[in-house]
Amino acid sequence: MTNDTAVFEAMRFDPASGENESEGRLGTRDAIRRDGMEIDAASLAFCPHEWINSSGYVDLDLVRKFPLMLAL
Repeated sequence: MTNDTAVFEAMRFDPASGENESEGRLGTRDAIRRDGMEIDAASLAFCPHEWINSSGYVDLDLVRKFPLMLAL
């Protein structure tokens, strides 16, 4: 597996704090935007495309199985 897919941290605006807060998910640019969230550009990482689920987000079970494969 090669780290060939760019993923970002998904952020959601919190009206109470007035700031974007992490959703605790990494996903593709398209998936994050489709779901109405913001992209944290500073969180850019790369992972194998096999780790991306059908929703466009990183499958955490695979990350736990191969934790050192994520490239920041």
